[in-house]
Amino acid sequence: MTPANTNLIVSTHAALREMYFSDGRPWVVAFSGGKDSTTVLQLVYDMILELGPRATKPIHIVVSDTRVEAPNVEEFLGKVLSAIKVHSSANGLPVQVHHVRPAPDQTFWVNLIGKGYPSPTRTFRWCTTKMKIRPARKVIEDVISDAGAVILLLGTRSAESSGRAQRMEARQQNERGLNPHHEIPNALVMAPIGHWSNDDVWDYLFHHNPPPWGMRHDFMLDLYRQANGGECPVVLDLNTPSCGGSRFGCWTCTVVKQDKSMQGFLDSGELWMKPLAEFRNNLKTWRERDDLRERMRRNGEAGAGPFHLAARQMILGELLATERQVERALITDEEIRLIQYHWHRDGDATDSAIRLAERFGRQPAPLEEGTAMPNTDKDLLLDLAQEYEIPEQWVEDLLYLVDKKYPFMDQIDQSSLLKDVKNVIETASQQGEMAAP
Repeated sequence: MTPANTNLIVSTHAALREMYFSDGRPWVVAFSGGKDSTTVLQLVYDMILELGPRATKPIHIVVSDTRVEAPNVEEFLGKVLSAIKVHSSANGLPVQVHHVRPAPDQTFWVNLIGKGYPSPTRTFRWCTTKMKIRPARKVIEDVISDAGAVILLLGTRSAESSGRAQRMEARQQNERGLNPHHEIPNALVMAPIGHWSNDDVWDYLFHHNPPPWGMRHDFMLDLYRQANGGECPVVLDLNTPSCGGSRFGCWTCTVVKQDKSMQGFLDSGELWMKPLAEFRNNLKTWRERDDLRERMRRNGEAGAGPFHLAARQMILGELLATERQVERALITDEEIRLIQYHWHRDGDATDSAIRLAERFGRQPAPLEEGTAMPNTDKDLLLDLAQEYEIPEQWVEDLLYLVDKKYPFMDQIDQSSLLKDVKNVIETASQQGEMAAP
């Protein structure tokens, strides 16, 4: 290890220790399994091991599982998290792992096959909100609710790109080098390796392998050798760029033209994944076919709407056939049952999703009559916002005003509430104008 890199690690550890003891805010480490988030997690983990009994402040590790991760990556992350849980428990460390997933009715397949959403595009990234932002932010907001505030530790680095460097420089930082998260109240952001270079990260991972929890980095390092592409960060807001084509992303991603991640797996000999690549390419093709789409949008306007029922039946059949080819589960029985629920609402009276699954050897029992859907009021409002093309941020911000800022209706300062609502609408309107082509 070079002396320069050794000095960098020592100074980063010192900065982390100083920040750890500076206040009582719990830490939330965003972990995706990629090189940068792994480096941050390992630095933090090493620090609390060195502190021993003095390490009393909680460390929350948040990992997003979209339920459509590449199967081999999902398996790898599961093993890493299991190793961390076992090691931290055995050593009495104040570490809690949150392996978050979208709510059952918010998964990729329930939305695409059940509700008929077209596969995501750069301008309609419905998957990001439902599968990444909501699950991760719920954990963070729960921690904030208990502790009052948190510090988020992210693996962002200025060396990743010129755009990332400009965004990091533009953020206002306090005297401790923290900046407020622009969408999560009472959350401050720290980027422990923000000034590290790519070479610094690689050098650290190669020379600190295995990490303290014992699960070697070899699989992750091999992923980066297979093809170009960065890692997919834990996404907490829509300002985070799409991670399509990254080393750690969804195998169903249709946001990008070419899936570099999948191609990297195939080029390295993971030929069992070829049916996944073909299905993903078909998703892009099906999205553009007018004959598979309703002629009216959800908001009642003329234009390409959701997939019609026959198209959704075709897509489910193709998915189950792909599942049989790769010999790995790609959709759960619960998702199939929820798909059938939505098909019932759209006129399918013959349990065709259940019967189709049975032809492929699956046995998903139909939902019982009167079964309540798992949506919260917030989820229902957000779904309606997407269906009628209302910016979801309106719902998020207005619910925050009701639930957090003005929880006691009889004590509301009406003028302040109206002013805040006006600000929410004006901000959302400006964001909509900026996002318009």
